[in-house]
Amino acid sequence: MDGRLVIVSNRLPQSITKNRDNTFGFSASSGGLVTGLKPFFNDERACLWIGWADIDPTALEPADKSELEAQLAKRKCAPVFLDADDAAGYYEGLSNSAIWPLFHSFPQIARFDDEDWQAYVRVNERFCEEIVRRAQPGDVFWIHDYHLMLVPQLLRKRLPGASIGFFLHIPFPSFETYRMVPWRNELLAGVLGADLIGFHTYDYARYFLESCTRILGVEEEQGTVRLQNRTATCDAFPMGIDYDDFAATANSDTVRSLAEDFRRDHGRTGCKLMLSVERLDYSKGIPDRLHAYDALLEQHPEWIGQVVLVLVTVPSREGVGSYQKLKKDIDMLVGLINGKYATPAWAPIDYYYRSVSHDMLCSMYRASDIMLVTPLRDGMNLVCKEYLAARDGEDGVLILSELAGASFELTDAVIVNPFNLQELVDAMQCALTMPKAEQGRRNAAMQKRLKRYTSQKWAAEFLDGLEQTHMQREDERAQKLDESAGGTLVDAYKTAGKRAILLDYDGTLVSFSNEPKDAAPDAELLALLKGLGSDPSTDVCVISGRDKTTLESWFGSVPVGLVAEHGALMYDRPARTWMQTAPFDDRWKRAVRPLMEAFTDRTPASSLEEKECSLVWHYRKCDDSLARRRAVEMKNALSRIAEEHDLAVMAGSKIVEVKPNGVDKGSAANLWFCDMSFDFILTIGDDRTDEDMFAAAPEEAWTVKVGCGPTKARFALGSPSEVRELLTALVSQAEDVSDAPSENVPRRQSVAQGAPHRQARAKNAPATEKTSIQGGTR
Repeated sequence: MDGRLVIVSNRLPQSITKNRDNTFGFSASSGGLVTGLKPFFNDERACLWIGWADIDPTALEPADKSELEAQLAKRKCAPVFLDADDAAGYYEGLSNSAIWPLFHSFPQIARFDDEDWQAYVRVNERFCEEIVRRAQPGDVFWIHDYHLMLVPQLLRKRLPGASIGFFLHIPFPSFETYRMVPWRNELLAGVLGADLIGFHTYDYARYFLESCTRILGVEEEQGTVRLQNRTATCDAFPMGIDYDDFAATANSDTVRSLAEDFRRDHGRTGCKLMLSVERLDYSKGIPDRLHAYDALLEQHPEWIGQVVLVLVTVPSREGVGSYQKLKKDIDMLVGLINGKYATPAWAPIDYYYRSVSHDMLCSMYRASDIMLVTPLRDGMNLVCKEYLAARDGEDGVLILSELAGASFELTDAVIVNPFNLQELVDAMQCALTMPKAEQGRRNAAMQKRLKRYTSQKWAAEFLDGLEQTHMQREDERAQKLDESAGGTLVDAYKTAGKRAILLDYDGTLVSFSNEPKDAAPDAELLALLKGLGSDPSTDVCVISGRDKTTLESWFGSVPVGLVAEHGALMYDRPARTWMQTAPFDDRWKRAVRPLMEAFTDRTPASSLEEKECSLVWHYRKCDDSLARRRAVEMKNALSRIAEEHDLAVMAGSKIVEVKPNGVDKGSAANLWFCDMSFDFILTIGDDRTDEDMFAAAPEEAWTVKVGCGPTKARFALGSPSEVRELLTALVSQAEDVSDAPSENVPRRQSVAQGAPHRQARAKNAPATEKTSIQGGTR
């Protein structure tokens, strides 16, 4: 990536204060994101960090605001100013009273307020405006966290070709939890505006993808979500730390001296130190940790006077009611435990409610025998990694919650279920009695990984992935039937003497629907097809997977050809009958139907459709993950029967279809073109079944896929609405030609009228051959 990296987050990496003399003071912000990106942000690469300047804009004169922006620009930062009401609704309201608790699996605490949502929308729009205002050609945008979930899509609309990444630093909840969000569709769509979406663990990515497929109805394959005109990729990137910085700081003379003082201040020689450092939050499990410590002293009284829990709680969101209550609960528990066990020379808990400096934190890590990191839910948690780095090459025991993202990496820690009090007690006892040799062995394995996978490597891997994803998207954009290529297509149509247009139906002319009746053609579509089909120089055919009865009821009065069941049946319009495109019988259904019915029974909301020439299993309404698993199982189970009866088992858009071999849209397209020469051919389709049609078309044909992804088509359109726009342009050209002076163009037999003649010839052809456009075989 040669362009500038634009980092966008809720907060700037610089905290701002306004002094009495109207000058500004700056200090480095705390937090995992700032710490994690510091090495990357401070390198030689051109960067800009955009974030909320948490300072009241009404207290700033225009000159002050300009001066602040200039001072921040020297630090490669740009501020977003928010008024007090929007800031409160956006930050304390929706972000931290709705999204944060729900995503951390505390739905009982979540509060959903529409005014907060409106503030969230306005602030995300404000961020987008600031990004666009400062954007330069070639910029790469990396948007961070749950405060800004709408920004990727907002930015995509303003800068369609931009390279956009998004990273969520908190857990993404399971579908059953996420579905509670009133604005669930908007948040998912907002995030999907990014090219690459990052999570700390594979589980979070999987939960996000499941919500996308089940709520938005989009298709996903191997972490890639297929949208109307592009793709978005999801992957796991576990965040690291600046390992060398923590190790070097912890080994400095200053920190060594602080660590010695810290140990001396906490009792007599030989007293074990357990450390807990957390931001004040109900997701961190601090009360549960205190209850377990209380139980440890009760069950193992030999540790009374021999162990001290150093509890450091960093103030956070002090204006939020649930946090104020949590603070009171922790204060009460600390008082109860100290009152219960303290002696004149010893207190079981040393409690700090304050922020601590980097050096002081490293000294605590260095001095402590045991580190307690037992959140009830956590996206990653870098504290546990910092502890291991500060004890580089030394002993010490890490007790780690299995519900922290870091537990997937730090498997040599003492892993616990934070909801199991006895398991926590046993883990503390294990840590207090663990031999030093085992401590060193466990730590060495984890420290080796942390040295290798640092925060800088984390950022570099995400940005490398973003570059690859964006390049792939650019390749897809190059295939797009844009204004220039579309104009050439329309010109070719206008000047052609004989034209053929082959159109898929579902997903091409209309959007998919869970209810078949909702996908019936509307008046606009019927008028378009009539306009095209009425031109004597143009043959139009709808080639669909739909059954013959449905197609005839929808299009019987429209002058277009019809092919049903993916090429199995062709409509003889003059005779008002349907004819098979190749001879076959349906005795195979007796072997296949019971197996497919069994899968239908095992998969709620699925259905089995029997057509004249095929059996189709539909799973569009089903749980996506279950249905995809069943689809694979079904295809495997059908493989032997399919071989015995010469059948094809085909996967389409939310379907599995079984039909005789040799029946596909490519064969139907070849039959349609038999004995005819066209100056212009256009085929449009959206899924796997249409690839056969694209493959059958000659090289000079205009082949168009609706949607994104690998295809044999030369061009792509984003949606059925874009297809209709193209067909409207062709109809207008046909009307222009009809208004022009006649040049004695003979009216030839229409496709519909010519179909029986071609059908008779096709029945005499070998079933394994496909008649080509020019009448030969391919």
